[in-house]
Amino acid sequence: MKRYVSTVALLIAPILACGDDDPTAPSGPVTFDVRIENVSAVFDFISSGVFDTPVGAGAPGPAGPGQTYSVEFDAPLGSNLSFATMFVQSNDLFYAPDGAGIALWNGTTPTSGDVTSQVDLWDAGTEVDEEPGVGANQAPRQGGANTGDADANASVRLATDDFGNLPAVTDVIRVTITPLGGTRFRLDIENVSTAGTLAVSTGGTVAVPLAPGVFVVHDGADPLFTVGAPASADGLEAVAEDGDVGALGDAIAANTGVTSPLAPGVFAIHAVDVMPLFIDGQPDLGGGLENLAEDGDPSFLAATLAANDDVASSGAFDTPEGAAGPGPAFPGDAYTFSFEASPGDYLSFATMFVQSNDLFFGPDSNGLSLFPGGNAVSGDVTADIDLWDGGTEVNEAPGIGSNQAPRQAGADTGADEGGDVRLEDDAFDYPATAATIRVTITPRN
Repeated sequence: MKRYVSTVALLIAPILACGDDDPTAPSGPVTFDVRIENVSAVFDFISSGVFDTPVGAGAPGPAGPGQTYSVEFDAPLGSNLSFATMFVQSNDLFYAPDGAGIALWNGTTPTSGDVTSQVDLWDAGTEVDEEPGVGANQAPRQGGANTGDADANASVRLATDDFGNLPAVTDVIRVTITPLGGTRFRLDIENVSTAGTLAVSTGGTVAVPLAPGVFVVHDGADPLFTVGAPASADGLEAVAEDGDVGALGDAIAANTGVTSPLAPGVFAIHAVDVMPLFIDGQPDLGGGLENLAEDGDPSFLAATLAANDDVASSGAFDTPEGAAGPGPAFPGDAYTFSFEASPGDYLSFATMFVQSNDLFFGPDSNGLSLFPGGNAVSGDVTADIDLWDGGTEVNEAPGIGSNQAPRQAGADTGADEGGDVRLEDDAFDYPATAATIRVTITPRN
């Protein structure tokens, strides 16, 4: 283990040790234990939202014949799209893909064009069916929301044409997916019905509006409903019966976000102003931070720190508590490491925010003071930790980009940025630092 003796340290150590005659101030080395915990939530959806305003309309409402709902979203490789929109002339019928959703990628090729063949008309199983276009408990005619009788067959199933007047899916709805470049897509849900699409027993025909709906991008099955099971209690009933997206929109929004592991990292003990990992506002120092920030590989940077005479001690942390071997720290996991430090020492560390191109967590380039006010730091220091951009690779949407560690074909595959190390400052949305990482330091003596 290296130790340095600097003029600054010799001058300030006596002051820190006995300033104000503080009997608790350490007079010699202190052993510290550090715990870096992944406190991020686990989300089922990476993108989601509601569509409630037809293109060109000034306010939310149904999409009548000739009108279209349109939404844009990002979707990672391998993900699927699901959505639900009400067949308004019914008690609880809705259009949606099946439980698997619509595949947005064929390998690395984005889905493009008309996908209506993958859309069906479903019965939510929450309300007794009446003749479409006639029933008194259907949205256009009912006195209020949720007024029909409960369906004895309380399960989601394909709609059946019990009254002989249900139009074909393609006579009412056209669904188109358009790739917009990178991981960006547009979903268009067009009402292609006419005033004569739905014939009714009372005579004549009626139009078939579509109601506001919801969409989710996912990588699992049955995000909105399970065929043969009751409609979930999170709001599908309101969508299917009344075109009300409020409850389900809120539920999917609460379950949408970036679930990010933390990657193995490095730490260094040093004097103030040494800045061994990076210098804020300057390009990467070339000692291995790029490998850590882009690919979660701490080995190069750990070797650089070990050879740095201005670093008192250093090391890597790569194995979560309780794990059998090195690997990422998923939500609920934590890395721990220990070191010895003396008054005047600072701690620097870095761990990759894995759902990114080159972002990492750590204190600023000066590091974290281990003896603020002369006393050993103790407790939660997350407030001093930030999300940094390594400046070496062009950023993509977090949790979605094809050149990010969980999805990229190999290390160092993204476009070079040639930028400076800086606090994260792009236009994408990231979870708050304290919602992803918790750093606790405990002095032993």
